[in-house]
Amino acid sequence: MKSPISRAFLVFLCLASAWPQRPGDFRVIGPGGGGAMFNPTISPHDVSTVLVSCDMTGSYITHDGGRTWRMFNLRGVVNFFVFDPQDPKMMYAHATGLWRSTDSGANWNLVYPPAATVQGVKMNSDHADETILAQSDPLGVILAMAIDPADSHVLYVAAGPAPPRPAAGPAPRPQEKLGLFVSRDSGQSWQRQADLQGAVRRIWVDPHTPAGARVLYVGGMKSVAVVKGASVRDLPLPAPATDISLGFGSTEKPVLYIASEKGVFVSADGGAAWNKSSLPGNGGQVRAIATSLRHPETAYASYSRLALDGKTWLGVAKTVNSGADWQLVWKESTGAAENVRDNWITERFGIGWGENPLNLTVAEQDPNLSIGTDLGRTMRTIDGGATWAGLYSRKVDSAGWTTVGLDVTTTYGVHFDPFDSKRMFITYTDIGLFRSEDGGASWTSSTAGVPREWLNTTYWLVFDPKVKGRMWSVNSYTHDLPRPKMWRHTAVSTFKGGVCSSDDGGKTWAKSNAGMEPTAATDILLDPSSPVDARVLYVSGFGRGIYKSIDSGRTWKLKNNGIAQKEPFAWRLARSSSGTLYVVIARRSEDGSIGNEGDGALYRSTDGAEHWQRVTLPDGVNGPNGLAVDPDSSDHLYLAAWAKATGQHGDGGGVYVSEDAGKTWQVAFDKDRHIYDVTIDPADANVLYATGFESSAWRSADRGRNWSRIAGFNFKMAHRVIPDPLDRNQIYITTFGGSVWHGFINGKEQPVDIVTPALEQGQ
Repeated sequence: MKSPISRAFLVFLCLASAWPQRPGDFRVIGPGGGGAMFNPTISPHDVSTVLVSCDMTGSYITHDGGRTWRMFNLRGVVNFFVFDPQDPKMMYAHATGLWRSTDSGANWNLVYPPAATVQGVKMNSDHADETILAQSDPLGVILAMAIDPADSHVLYVAAGPAPPRPAAGPAPRPQEKLGLFVSRDSGQSWQRQADLQGAVRRIWVDPHTPAGARVLYVGGMKSVAVVKGASVRDLPLPAPATDISLGFGSTEKPVLYIASEKGVFVSADGGAAWNKSSLPGNGGQVRAIATSLRHPETAYASYSRLALDGKTWLGVAKTVNSGADWQLVWKESTGAAENVRDNWITERFGIGWGENPLNLTVAEQDPNLSIGTDLGRTMRTIDGGATWAGLYSRKVDSAGWTTVGLDVTTTYGVHFDPFDSKRMFITYTDIGLFRSEDGGASWTSSTAGVPREWLNTTYWLVFDPKVKGRMWSVNSYTHDLPRPKMWRHTAVSTFKGGVCSSDDGGKTWAKSNAGMEPTAATDILLDPSSPVDARVLYVSGFGRGIYKSIDSGRTWKLKNNGIAQKEPFAWRLARSSSGTLYVVIARRSEDGSIGNEGDGALYRSTDGAEHWQRVTLPDGVNGPNGLAVDPDSSDHLYLAAWAKATGQHGDGGGVYVSEDAGKTWQVAFDKDRHIYDVTIDPADANVLYATGFESSAWRSADRGRNWSRIAGFNFKMAHRVIPDPLDRNQIYITTFGGSVWHGFINGKEQPVDIVTPALEQGQ
C-alpha cells in the first residue's frame, strides 16, 4: 500500500525536478517556514538563485526565484555566503569551516581547514555543536569573506583567534589580533595582510582600484577599515552598527549605510563623513539595512516601533537617493498591508509574529529586487517594494498549505488518526500543532481553543483508540526542552502549559488540566486497558513530575512518590505491555560531571504511578533522553542517552539495551553519542531506529546487535523516527529545526551535500 504522503511528494517532485535526488528520496514535509532565517544572498549572475541560512543548521538554495528550495547541511550554522563574481556555479559558505561548492550548491567541499589536516570533530555542547580539529589553524575563526571581482583565485577573509582546544596534534599558532588574510590560490594557502581592530561583519573589494593594489573596505560594529596592502586606516562610525552595507556607484568613493540604535546614517565618501538619515515618523528602531552593490543610491531598511499617524508601524523603508528621504514600502500596524502577500503565518499568528526583517539583501544587478528574512519567513519584492510576497510555502486548496522546501521548524512527532488514514498531525515548536486531512498533501494549523499562552509548542498527542475524534495534547509556552538553554536562566517553576482535549479529531480543543499546576507538559500516555468512559492518562510535567488522571483528563493529581529529584525534569513516558510505567528524568548538569544532583534518572512504577522505584542507569550514563520497551518482552528495554561533555566526542551516550528490566545494561550503539530517542517499529519488534544530533539516523533489524546508517538523511539534529504505518519501507524523521523528513529506508549510500570524506555524515 502506498504511503499517504505520496501525492504531496509527486507534486513536490514536479516542482523540484531540477534537484538531485537524495538517497531514499527523502523530502521535507509540512506547511513550510516557521523559524528564524538569516543571510539572504542573491547570485550576481542570476537573481533566481538565492541562498538563505537559519539558526538550526539548515541552509537553503533556490534556482527558480523561491518556487522551490533545497535544504543542504554543513553540520553547523552558516554565518555568511559568498558567490564567486566570475563563476556562476561557484559559491562559498562558512559554518564549522569554510566550504565551497563548484556545482551550483549540489555538493560542498571543505576549503579551510584543509581536509588533509582534519583530525576529527569535537562535540560537547547542549546542541552537540561541532568544532573541526585540525593539525594547524593559522586563521582561527573566519568572520567575513570577499572574492576579488576579477580573479576567482584571490580570496580575502577576516579571521581571529580560535577558542582554546583540547590537545590534538600540534598546538595552533596563536594570533594575538584579528587579521585580514589573503589567498591567491583559491584557499590552499593564506598570508596575513594586515591587522584589524574589533569585530568584523563585512568585507568589500573596490572594483575601481588596480587588480594588484586593491583597496578593501572592512565593516565592523564601531569602524570601517580602509585597507591597502598592509596599510589600514580606521574610520569611526557615528554610532555602533547593528548592520552595515556598502555599494560602489559612479563616484570615486563608495556609499555606506549603517543601522544603529540611533537610527540610520549614510556616508557618501567611503566612511570619512556621516550624515543622519531619518525615516518618516518618530521613534523608529532600525534593525537591518542593505543597498545594491552596483546601485548604492537605493537602499532598504527594516524598522519597527515607528510612530506615525497615531499608530505604531513595522516593515521596510526604501530610499532611492542615498538616504535623502525614505518611503515606507512595507508598512503594517494592526493588520496585514495590502501590498504584502504573506503565505500562512500572518493569517494564523498576525503581523507581529514574524516581526520586521532580521536581515535584508538587495540584488547587486537589480535594485528593485530585495529579500528580507525574519523569525518565520523569507519575503521578496521584485518591484522596488511596491509588493512583497512570501517564498516559504504554497497554497494547496482553500485552507491548506505545503512547503516549498524552506522549513525551519522543530518537530517532535508525526501522529496518525486511528479512524482516518488521511488525517495526520505534526507536533511542532513555535507553531504548535498542524493537521492534514489529505494524507500530508496540505497542512493547516490545528490549535483552535488552545490557551494563547500555550500556543508555542505542542510536544505530543495521543488518540483514544476506541472513540473516534477523541484525543489529548500536551502544550507549553516553553519550547526546545530538554535543551539546557531553556532552563539555564529561567526557573522551571515559571514554565506554562498543560493538557487540552478534543472530541472532533483535533479541529478544536479545550483546556483540560484541572488540578495540574502550570507546567511545560512534554509527554502524554494513555492506558489502553482503562475504561472508555474513565480513561487513565499520564503526563510528564517538566519541573513538576508525573500527573495522573482517572477521568479522561478532566482532573489531575501529581504522583511523585519515590522520585528523589527536586523539581524533577520529567521528560518522557513509556509503558510496557504488562502495564509497567517508566519516566525519563532529564539531566540538569552541563559540565560533564556525574554522580551528583545534576544527573538525570530513570524510574519505574508497577502500580499506576502510585509509587516509583529508581532504575539503575548504565555505567557512565547520566543523560537519559528516551526509552522504548519491547512490546513482546516487558523486561527488554532500550535507552537513548545523551553524552556528557567529556572527551572529543562526548562520553556516556548512545543506545543501551537491558534484557532484565534495567538491572543490567549493555552498549548497543555508540557510534553516535548524542542520541535523542530510540524507537521500535510497531510492525516488527526486531527493528529499531535511533537518531540524535550528529547528522545521522540509524536502523537495526536485529534488536540492536547491528546498525546501519539510513542513507539520504543528513540533517544535523534529529529527534526521532516514526515508521510510516502504510509503507514499512518508509519512515518519518522529526528534527530540531528541519521539519519532518520522509523517505525510504533502503536508499543507496552516497555522499549527500558534503563530499569531504573526513566530514561526511555518520563517520
